[in-house]
This record gives sequence, structure tokens and C-alpha cells, in this order.
Amino acid sequence: MSELNINLIINSIVFSIIGIVIMILGYFLIEKITPENTWKQIVHEKNIAVAIVLGAFIIAIAMIVSAAIHG
Repeated sequence: MSELNINLIINSIVFSIIGIVIMILGYFLIEKITPENTWKQIVHEKNIAVAIVLGAFIIAIAMIVSAAIHG
């Protein structure tokens, strides 16, 4: 069994952080584009449709970031 290469671990951590930052930036971008405050719609008004759309958006951004990182 081969030993873990520290460069692989560092690369995984760096790419994970970059992916999370891109996802957060994507969320704030969609928050600026939409006319309503999505967090307020989900939490306070319990709008399930907005929650589903926002969840789908986050999954889509995650898939794009994942594909970009893995090449």
C-alpha cells in the first residue's frame, strides 16, 4: 500500500475551498439577480417552490464547479 502524498491532500483542500467560494459567490449573484430576497422567502414565508429552485441552482453550480476542477 502506498503512502499518501501530501501534495494530493493539499490539492484536494485547495480545490475544495475554491469550489465552496465559487458556490457562495454564485449564491450571492443569484440573490442580486432575483427581485425578492430568497432567504426571506424560504425561511419566513416558507415558500417551498423558491427553496426547490434555489436547491436546484446550488446543485447545478456544484456540478459545474466539480467538472471544472476535475477537468
